[in-house]
Amino acid sequence: MRLHTLRLQAFGPFASTHTVDFDALTPDGLFLLHGDTGAGKSTIFSAICLALYGKPPGDRDLLLRSHHASDDLLTEVTLEVTLAGRRLRIHRIPAQMRRKRTGTGETPQKAETRLSEWAIDGEGQGRWEPSTKSHQEAATEIEDLLGMNRIQFCQVVLLPQNEFTKFLHADAHKRRELLGKLFHTDRFAFIERWLQDHSRATEKKRDAGRADVLRLVERIHQAAGPDLPSPCDAPRPDAPQTLTGPARAWAQGLLDASQSDHLQAVQAAKNAEKHRAELQALETATRDLLSKQTACTTAQQQLDLLDQQTPHQDTLRHRRDQAHRAQRLAPQLHAQATAANEHAQAETTERAAREHLLTEHTGLDATQLHAAEQHVRAEAAVLTALLPEEDTVRQLTADLERIDTERQDFAAQLRTAQDWLEQEADQRTTCESRKEAGRQAEEESHRHQAALDTLSTRLEAAERRDVHLALTREAEQRLANAQAATAQTGQAYIDIRRRRTEGMAAELAAGLTDGTPCPVCGSPTHPDPAAPQDGQPTRDDEQAAEARHEQAKTAQETAATALQHLREQAATATGEAGDTPLADLRTQHETLTAQLTAALDRAADQAAAQEELLSLNREHTAMTQQHTTTTAVLSARNADFDNLTKRLTELNTKLAAARGSAPTVAARADDLTRTAERLQQAAEASRDLAAAAQTLTHRTREATSAARDQGFDTLAVAEQALLSDEELRTLEEEITQWREARAAHTAVLEDPALREAAAQPPADLDSAVTTRAAADERHTAAATTVNAAHNRSQALTALTAELHAATQRLEPLEQAHRTARHLAELATGNSTSARVRMQLESYVLAARLEEVVTAANTRLHRMSDGRYTLSHSDHQAARGARSGLGLEITDSWTGRPRKTDTLSGGESFFASLSLALGLADVVTHEVGGNPLDTLFIDEGFGTLDEDTLHHVLDVLDSLRAHDRTVGVISHVPELRRRITHRLHVRKAPTGSTLAHLTEGAE
Repeated sequence: MRLHTLRLQAFGPFASTHTVDFDALTPDGLFLLHGDTGAGKSTIFSAICLALYGKPPGDRDLLLRSHHASDDLLTEVTLEVTLAGRRLRIHRIPAQMRRKRTGTGETPQKAETRLSEWAIDGEGQGRWEPSTKSHQEAATEIEDLLGMNRIQFCQVVLLPQNEFTKFLHADAHKRRELLGKLFHTDRFAFIERWLQDHSRATEKKRDAGRADVLRLVERIHQAAGPDLPSPCDAPRPDAPQTLTGPARAWAQGLLDASQSDHLQAVQAAKNAEKHRAELQALETATRDLLSKQTACTTAQQQLDLLDQQTPHQDTLRHRRDQAHRAQRLAPQLHAQATAANEHAQAETTERAAREHLLTEHTGLDATQLHAAEQHVRAEAAVLTALLPEEDTVRQLTADLERIDTERQDFAAQLRTAQDWLEQEADQRTTCESRKEAGRQAEEESHRHQAALDTLSTRLEAAERRDVHLALTREAEQRLANAQAATAQTGQAYIDIRRRRTEGMAAELAAGLTDGTPCPVCGSPTHPDPAAPQDGQPTRDDEQAAEARHEQAKTAQETAATALQHLREQAATATGEAGDTPLADLRTQHETLTAQLTAALDRAADQAAAQEELLSLNREHTAMTQQHTTTTAVLSARNADFDNLTKRLTELNTKLAAARGSAPTVAARADDLTRTAERLQQAAEASRDLAAAAQTLTHRTREATSAARDQGFDTLAVAEQALLSDEELRTLEEEITQWREARAAHTAVLEDPALREAAAQPPADLDSAVTTRAAADERHTAAATTVNAAHNRSQALTALTAELHAATQRLEPLEQAHRTARHLAELATGNSTSARVRMQLESYVLAARLEEVVTAANTRLHRMSDGRYTLSHSDHQAARGARSGLGLEITDSWTGRPRKTDTLSGGESFFASLSLALGLADVVTHEVGGNPLDTLFIDEGFGTLDEDTLHHVLDVLDSLRAHDRTVGVISHVPELRRRITHRLHVRKAPTGSTLAHLTEGAE
């Protein structure tokens, strides 16, 4: 890769357009990039990285757009570069906000990429031919030509010394991170992870296989029970070696023992079955004899009980015969009972009807009661005719109440209207006064607001004035201090320069050697060289004094510029604020604000007063109309009230005579109607009672005659003998059941078999049942034992087969896991057989690090004048940490290796620079061998002494001798004297600028 030109526009600190001509800058192969801190030296490399990869270095969000650039300039980067023999021009516009072409405001600008290639046509003419505008295609083509990604490019092309000093002193973990990114060894990390995952997967399968075996072992334990012996020991979870062959032998031993127990249990069950059959036959015979004996005894006992019931049965038969005779009298008895009930009910009804009659009517018979009823009904009819008059009275009363209420309402409305009209004049005068006061307050608030705006502007200016005056006084003091420092450092520089000039002869004499011509007189002999004085300043002292003087002058110029700027700002603020003190302005502002607030509060009442006047006008119209209307309506209501009062008095006099002591005529008519109805009910009840008494006498005579014909002395005896059909049927059933039960028990006692059984001794059923039950229990226990032994044998047979299959599956899983774990431990450095704890990725990186160290030592040997040599170490790290990426440095003066963090600042610089250069060579070779013709080295030279700096520059000269261009980024003044071509970055308030300098020294 060789850079030709770089064009920047509105990029970073560069406000305008700048072009870096690397072809003109690097004819000697070495150039210096220097400038003040923050001027934009690193921005040059960021622009190169953006052009090549479309993104600046690092992962941070770098601000690309310049704050100093004008709105009409877009941020752009154009790079001409030769990659793998092809000259390309890369033009990129990053995404940004730009001014709209029409109108105001901003609009998003999308990112653009244009890739072109320099080509020669058939006529020998060269031109740029467009290649692509696609971000992705351009990125792919450039990365293929470079052979490295952005991270590798930034690490190899730009050598940041601070980063490589950290790399030099870092532990193995941090070195691994950097080397892994540069050499893409993540594939080996992937292999490590795959082996670990594979080991865990095989372990998971192995554990699942062990779990299957252990579950089967537990099930075999449960199936065999605690008492079944086995010639082999049971498998254990803590002894994995017992889960295969030993587990199968143990299960087979349990199965053999179980089958032997099953055969013994079958023979014992057969013997128990035979004994149980014999005892069952004996129990059956005993149970039959007991049944016959019990039947004979029970029949005799029941027959004796039935004989004891013979008198009761005779009584039942007599009662049945009387009931049959009483049933023939049932119609007459029913008719007589009905007549008696009807007579009693008529008496009750007649007595209840007379209880509600008036005192003068209680002793009348049926005919007299009917006549009294007719008289009362005639009197009620007369009162009914007067009922409409009573409704008229109620209506007139209601109308009078309504009219009187209306009269009172209209009188109140009339008084309200009169009172309001009397008070209206005072309210109107008050509202008009408030309206005028509000108008005047509004005008006053406008005046106060204008004055307050002016005063606020002066107050803000006064605050800025006081701040700037205070800062001006401080800046004047800083300028005075800077002027004093400049004068002091200038005098010191002049003194040191004068003293060095005076002692220049001694300085030259210090470099004279016999046989070498003197640079002043040319003599090869030096008989009396000048001796240096005490405290003689050297060239370094003079340069340091000059640098201090330059720094003091720069600080003085900065302080003077800042003071002038502050004075201008203070003058501007004083012109706006005047000389009035800030406290007085604040007091005036507070007073005027209070006056404005009071005026606004008074002005706010103007609208309310205007609204109240409009409301007053509307109320005046309404009240005037209310007064006129109410006066006319009230006169009409008074006339209506007088007419209705006269008519009501006449009707009340007429109705009072008609209703008597009753509250109303209707109430009097209702009382007479109820009295007539009660007289009617009493007359009817009296006639019904006479008819019921006649019927009762006739039916009693007929029933008494029929009872004597059936043999009953009185009607009461006949009624007592009478039974219902249900009672008579129950009586017949009881008599029949007694007769049939007696016949059945007599037949049982006459059976010969029962007589023979009764003659034998009593049967002992309990003894036979107990004996047979014991035999049943023995047989059941034997059958249960057989069944359990059979089930256990079957279960053990099936489980033994499953265990055999599970152990056969487990054996290859155990072997596979042992192999996978061994490989994973080897790859991760955890294997006990490994000499050092080194991971696979670390092993690969260690090989790359050895190559880097070999390449670095070729430069380190020259930089250190043959003193130091780097070496790679894979010694065991402390506390069992990973090994393989250690670095040591051997000092030839002592012959012993030591740690890299014991190097001094200068030694660390050239050691880390050697590492960086070596790493660049190895990475370049790793990614395909494409030559990297341009390198940038960032800082670190300030830690070197003059001789070491000389050696380092010799190494850099050797790089350009191999057709490489080296750009050094540094603040060291000596480099400005040693490197001819320099790119100076200057910063200013309007943005940074670039200058190509060719002088050999300042």
